[in-house]
Amino acid sequence: MAESHGNAHGATAHTEADGGHKAPFPPFQKETFASQLVSLTIAFVALYLISSRLALPRVRQTIDDRENTIKGDLAHAQKLKDDSDAALKAYEAELAAARARAQAIGNETREKLNAAAEAERKALEERLSVKLADAEKTIASTRSAAMSNVRGIASDAATAIVQQLTGATPDSKLVDSAVEASMKG
Repeated sequence: MAESHGNAHGATAHTEADGGHKAPFPPFQKETFASQLVSLTIAFVALYLISSRLALPRVRQTIDDRENTIKGDLAHAQKLKDDSDAALKAYEAELAAARARAQAIGNETREKLNAAAEAERKALEERLSVKLADAEKTIASTRSAAMSNVRGIASDAATAIVQQLTGATPDSKLVDSAVEASMKG
């Protein structure tokens, strides 16, 4: 096994320089630095030209399309909002007009009903006043008839009382004058 290990001097890595030192990282080697800068510049210019000619216009177009779509959507939304505001104002105006019409109809109906009730009340009052006048006439005639009968009844009663107490029939003119004086108060 010792034979298989061999000499360490004979096996060198490709990064080692002569003399056993390792070589620096290739991008940091001074000898290749200028050529690396030129190739980096060419690559950067090529990448810039490709991206500015192909990729950036597509990105710019996409951004412009989105911006235009957003502006269009906002304009459409504003138009719809204006339309809905106009419709709301028209609705509120119609609602106010309908309320005013309903109020006017209500007031008109109330006035008609009040006028009809007032006319009916007046007609009823007139009928009642006619009935009251008739009743008062009837009462007055009944009272006068009763009063005339009261005098006669009072005269008859007074004559009967005097006759019962005294046994003699009193003079009818004297009894009538006493009843008349008593009724006057």
